Amino acid sequence: MSSHVSLNMAGGASVRRSSPDAGMELAAAARFLRNGGVLVFPTETFYGLGCLAANAEAVARVYQLKRRPVHKPLPLLAAHAVQVDAVAELAAMPQRLLAFWPGPLTVLLPARPCLPPALVNGQGLAAVRVTPHPLAAQLAEQAGGALTASSANLSGGAPVCSPGDLDPALLEALRRMAQNMPCSSGCASQTPKAEASLPLALGGPLPAGGLPSTVVEPLSGGAGGAGRLRIVRAGAVSAAALEAAGFALE
Repeated sequence: MSSHVSLNMAGGASVRRSSPDAGMELAAAARFLRNGGVLVFPTETFYGLGCLAANAEAVARVYQLKRRPVHKPLPLLAAHAVQVDAVAELAAMPQRLLAFWPGPLTVLLPARPCLPPALVNGQGLAAVRVTPHPLAAQLAEQAGGALTASSANLSGGAPVCSPGDLDPALLEALRRMAQNMPCSSGCASQTPKAEASLPLALGGPLPAGGLPSTVVEPLSGGAGGAGRLRIVRAGAVSAAALEAAGFALE
């Protein structure tokens, strides 16, 4: 069993390492997300702060927790292409880009109506990727949809790849929000209070760190053509790799 790290903010901001059985297990974390919760979880690059992308109230909580301006859409993370197509128009994505999934390539695609406006930019696009991280993918799969996947830090802060480096102020705010969050019908009986005090999905491989996901916008040639790409943010997938796949970059 992979080791877990318990980050218990009760009684003051503190971080402590605990036994392999500490922390929120996968089933409890997925249920917490389905009930509108926000939690910290590892991704292939850094720790993420996420919720179900289609839940507008939960998305608002992420912005509040991060102190992030609402005009900056959050990136999304999916378990597989079917989940991507539920929140964005996968048909608009050049087929050759699929070779980079699962992986740290975020693609701007036309958003589906189910997404809250906060996750859609001024051109009607949402930023989404398929994650290769096993725990993040299982969370999205068991929660039932794509997740927001902004880095788990206050807006302007540095992303982290170790649970011990998570911002105590963010964790305290997250704990308080989890305790005060209204539950759906039956939630109180299904989610013990101890779980709500630790909204941290721990386990699986640690994030690799390094560069964040590369963000690209297809400019032409979708649905099978290589076409042109605009690199919105340079990152883990290099320009050379995209060019080698046949894309012209702008």
